Amino acid sequence: MSEWLKLLLALGAAAAGLTLAAMALTWLMNEPRRLGRAFRRELGGRPDAALIAHGTGRGVALSLAARRFVTAWDRGHWRMVYPLEDLIGAELELDGHVAARALRDETRRRLERQTGGEEDVRLRFLFDDPAHPDFELALWPNPGVRGGFTRPREAIAKANRWLARIEAVQRRDGAPAAVAKLSRTHRPLRAELDELAQSDEDEDAFAD
Repeated sequence: MSEWLKLLLALGAAAAGLTLAAMALTWLMNEPRRLGRAFRRELGGRPDAALIAHGTGRGVALSLAARRFVTAWDRGHWRMVYPLEDLIGAELELDGHVAARALRDETRRRLERQTGGEEDVRLRFLFDDPAHPDFELALWPNPGVRGGFTRPREAIAKANRWLARIEAVQRRDGAPAAVAKLSRTHRPLRAELDELAQSDEDEDAFAD
């Protein structure tokens, strides 16, 4: 075998190795996986529910067992952890107007109208914390973002499910100790959250 052929084979092997390493790094460091790792780190395990605003580096997650709600930005590099009791609720904004909301001690304001042509869809979470009272996820627009929504209706539907999820949590949140122990009052809530999660598209982002 000539020296030139050996050199070409060595260069080809090195190029293949670098390509595989780059692919592995991209897989590990992509937005959903980085946020997923951040959520698991703060919650001590897989969240009961998580939502990512693809393309923004921002997301939220909650755990009933840990009784924590996590907000994350900069792809999980920065995070805030709230006790679940500090979650006041959330508001769905369509083109700058509050179209639906679920707030503690209030009847849920349900979404009554959408056109399918909304240009801006945002979900804002509200907390009983004067220093950090809210956290916003811009769900639409995000055209061309991998894993993102393809239509505003998809973003609105996902946000609406999260309003239902928050309402379910707060409706059964009268006894924190009982919930933390996974009591009988906790199991129906777990089942309800699991049912809501079946239609969520972010589940694969939190696989190990």
